[in-house]
Amino acid sequence: MEKKVCLFLLVLCTIFCSCGKGQKGPNSNSKEKQTSGKAIRPNILFLLADDLGYGELGAYGQKMVKTPILDSLANLGMRFTDFYAGSPVCSPSRAVLMTGIPSSKNTIRGNNGLYTTGEWRRVALKKEEPTLGEMLGNAGYQTAFIGKWHLGIPDDVGTWAHARGFQYAVQEQWTARYGGRNFDGPMEYINGIQDSINFDYTQWDSHDDFRTQLALDYLDTKRNTDKPFFLFMSFRAPHGHEYVIGNKELYRDLGWPAQERLHAAKITLLDKQVGRLLRKLETMGELENTLILFTSDNGPHQEGDDHDHEFFNSNGALKGYKRDLYEGGLRVPFIAYWKGKIAEGLTSSFIGSFQDIMPTLAQVAGTPVPEQATGTSLLPVLLGESHGERPYLNWEFVKTSRKNSFRQSVRMGNFKGVRYAVDAPTELYDLETDISETNNIADQHPEIIKKMNHIFKEDRIANSHYPYGGSQDQKK
Repeated sequence: MEKKVCLFLLVLCTIFCSCGKGQKGPNSNSKEKQTSGKAIRPNILFLLADDLGYGELGAYGQKMVKTPILDSLANLGMRFTDFYAGSPVCSPSRAVLMTGIPSSKNTIRGNNGLYTTGEWRRVALKKEEPTLGEMLGNAGYQTAFIGKWHLGIPDDVGTWAHARGFQYAVQEQWTARYGGRNFDGPMEYINGIQDSINFDYTQWDSHDDFRTQLALDYLDTKRNTDKPFFLFMSFRAPHGHEYVIGNKELYRDLGWPAQERLHAAKITLLDKQVGRLLRKLETMGELENTLILFTSDNGPHQEGDDHDHEFFNSNGALKGYKRDLYEGGLRVPFIAYWKGKIAEGLTSSFIGSFQDIMPTLAQVAGTPVPEQATGTSLLPVLLGESHGERPYLNWEFVKTSRKNSFRQSVRMGNFKGVRYAVDAPTELYDLETDISETNNIADQHPEIIKKMNHIFKEDRIANSHYPYGGSQDQKK
């Protein structure tokens, strides 16, 4: 075991020192000042990629794009094979993650929702719905959020991360679709709009390089060392809207199309940033006392100057991609590492989901689970203890305002049901023998289809922003 840990740290050092021209982290010889009041409860580092597909890490079968840090993390911790995002697109998926409320009952069920004016625009989490930041902050954690929030309304700072329980928050922000305050794209806003910092991509390997430096600065100078910390890193990669990066060297000589080289470089640079954070925790003497979770907010994208998700086989053997309720849009990598707590080299087929994160972190922190969270704690799974099987997981998603873009799916054991409109027939797949969802066996299992259709209709809460079945009533 000790030999493998040393090898892991050697990989961290190698990647830290070799990936291009961006700004560097703290000096490797620096020592974090230790305090006599070091917390017994673990720190929590949550790492969220943006549109990283199930097949885009080496630990999940990727052959072309290099991710040595995350592969090592998976080898020294636990890798989940059947873990699901909260939704197949950014905002509603993050809403499930942040509140523990499944997508069929969540306040946010699409990147935009319908308003009484006919406008189709952003919806914010309700302020009476506790977030992970609020839950852990109330439990005595120092909370920090860095990156993409995507759960608020641009002109209402009270819906931003800092106002929702994150004592230190740095987030990007976009101007609202129908006007309002103008937000400068390269700017990151600190603690609401108390301060800001400019991002110049030419000075960094990538946006994630810049954000990781902010995280390292936070760990060095802004946190209260008498409290455990909860740091939520909301990375940018490999989202298609990061059209340019500062690093021009990675994969330059392989002859790949420019958009594919960019995509691969963003993933490898994301991997590097995870290494920087792990190295910092080791230097601080906090790695052993930190639960580290890594995942992606949905399946792989096919955006950004004609990037093709099939070029790197980004969804592996799965069908579909971002915005699909087939496996490719929902099933995501999930890696858990906790030195000395999670056994080395484990693979779990437990069917987990974003709605399980809030109960999990509540149990880790020793604090009550908010009533809204209906998932199950993954802590027994992580610690190798016995656990029960859940009856099902279900999703409801509104892709756009068009009626035929209302989508639902459910996983019940190895069976997966999907329908793309309330009046469409429900498709059924056996994931044990058909992980690619190519053979629709609905006509062979009418009783299962009946149960699934009942779940689609009944296991939900009405939401005026997302009418059941969709709506065409909107301003263009």
